[in-house]
Amino acid sequence: MLVAYLATMDKLNAMQTFVRVAEAGSFTAVADQLQVARSVVTRQIAALEKQLRVKLITRSTRSLTLTAAGAAYLEKCRVILNMVDAAEAGLDEEKAVPRGRIRLGLPLSFGLQRLMPALLAFAKAQPHIELMMDFSDQRANLIEEGIDLSIRITADLQPGDIVRHLGDCRLLTLASPAYLSAHGQPLHPAQLRHHECLIYSMTMNAATWAYADAGQVSAFAVRVRIRSNNGVALTQAAAEGLGITRQPDFIAEPFLARGEVVELLQDFAPPPLGIYAVLPSNRYIPHRVNVLIDHLAQSLKP
Repeated sequence: MLVAYLATMDKLNAMQTFVRVAEAGSFTAVADQLQVARSVVTRQIAALEKQLRVKLITRSTRSLTLTAAGAAYLEKCRVILNMVDAAEAGLDEEKAVPRGRIRLGLPLSFGLQRLMPALLAFAKAQPHIELMMDFSDQRANLIEEGIDLSIRITADLQPGDIVRHLGDCRLLTLASPAYLSAHGQPLHPAQLRHHECLIYSMTMNAATWAYADAGQVSAFAVRVRIRSNNGVALTQAAAEGLGITRQPDFIAEPFLARGEVVELLQDFAPPPLGIYAVLPSNRYIPHRVNVLIDHLAQSLKP
């Protein structure tokens, strides 16, 4: 009985180490995290591969790559370890000290400008939680990428998204006084097709902007001058007089405060964008993730 118990614990420890190595891409980094010799980590992975009779990781002098079997095993390990966390945390979550790792997917500009102060305060208040922050505006597959919590700003939630609403932000149409002096001010969204527009886009699809017009939201074609996947860069271009852009309030506010741009088409403002905490599964949310979501919701209150 004791032998079987110890074997199970060894297997769980090996699975945890394998997940760490797969995520870090380095035996040395994991050894540093665990404060053990690198040889301890490599032996543990080698023993796991021997027991499973399959190669999990392909090693080279410069990098580690998961085999197809390793990638499939990684996802199963995450599910099993999550269930172990759930069983332990569920014993007494109200009294438990939040601990463990949270991998976060954060939008670039909003993450840096609005979320970082809240996340740093959280890190100070929760010393037993390890935060891994991935900044990107690309839509991530949370399960495949092992992300515990993603913050997404959107008006277009996908079917099956598991979310908690944290707040809202407004989209503002912006141009510099110099641009408006040279090109005139559009008074209706339909007039944007006659102007130089600076488009936030992750794709090369035809550019349209949605506005509330005559009681309903309609899409209006715009003429593209510059296209980028970074809103701050586009707002800087607008401030330089290169055209009209449309950006969320958290990007626009400092430019408006400095008088570098002014807001246009205020009577046609579209519905606000939602700020959401997106989860990979609704089967179980670890206590540490719930604590972070509550903290962010409180921090984002108007």
